[in-house]
Amino acid sequence: MTVASPSTDAPSDRGTLVRRLSRQSVDKHFDAYADVDWDAPDHAIDPSDPRWELWDFDPIAHTTWYQHQPTEVRSRLGLQRIAVTMRTGWEFENVLQRGLLSHAFWLRNGSPEFRYVHHEVIEESQHTMMFQEFVNRTGLAVHGLPRRMKLAAELFVVPLARIDRPLFFFFVLGGEDPIDHVQRRRLRAGIAHPLLERIIRIHVTEEARHLSFARHYLRAELSHLPRARRATLSVAVPALLGIMVRLMLAPPPGFARRNGIPAAVVREAKRSPEHRALLCDSVAKIRRLCEETGLMNPAARLAWRLAGLSGHGTDGGGEALA
Repeated sequence: MTVASPSTDAPSDRGTLVRRLSRQSVDKHFDAYADVDWDAPDHAIDPSDPRWELWDFDPIAHTTWYQHQPTEVRSRLGLQRIAVTMRTGWEFENVLQRGLLSHAFWLRNGSPEFRYVHHEVIEESQHTMMFQEFVNRTGLAVHGLPRRMKLAAELFVVPLARIDRPLFFFFVLGGEDPIDHVQRRRLRAGIAHPLLERIIRIHVTEEARHLSFARHYLRAELSHLPRARRATLSVAVPALLGIMVRLMLAPPPGFARRNGIPAAVVREAKRSPEHRALLCDSVAKIRRLCEETGLMNPAARLAWRLAGLSGHGTDGGGEALA
């Protein structure tokens, strides 16, 4: 099976792109239960299975502490990490769906975005069920976003879709691009467990449409913003991404506490050059979008550096995946 991202060459007519994405959502879509054989024998989840060990680019995987743990401990930690990421992922998608529905609520009759937005909401709902089903089947105690972050999402992020749509769509990219980056990287390297491979391949296939829509929406909207608004946005975006990318990719504090990982090990992992490079690489496409749309200026470049995201890594996403 081949997974191809929509072309990054934007058509001149935004409506043409949106209608094409809607058509793709009909032609190639997935159901969380019909398209994943949860009860297949080779899809069984055993926490001691060494195929669950942390991915090689996970910052904790490089620590001496982790490498000296027994195989069963490393496997259980890896499975727990995947499950926490899925729980956090569907919580992010829950916020995203509510924002998109708020956006759709105010669209005019005949807007092609109305149909596409609802396709995306449906797909994100399928991802949510798929992720939570995986979490349930691990049998592990899994926690997602910290309570304070959930409250912030309720109070501030969901209303962004109505109050500040460009910043909301940068929030969308801040949650989706980092995960898409690591999932594509893992698919290219190969995923040993067939259930996880199936889930990630489905997710990457449909997220390609979501990312394409968000980027093209921003390219169109940013061109109409006043200079002062663009200047404000240019520093707000890296500040937002500095939070989002770490929520999606860094080991959460609760994960370390619940699994007995020493604080010194977590600090070592988060400060490692490999982890910093991963964070920078995972938002490379968003940095490039900011360059293309005039959101890079001296203040913005400083904000990107302060957020720890100013590197110029390659992100390798967007090509076909065999």
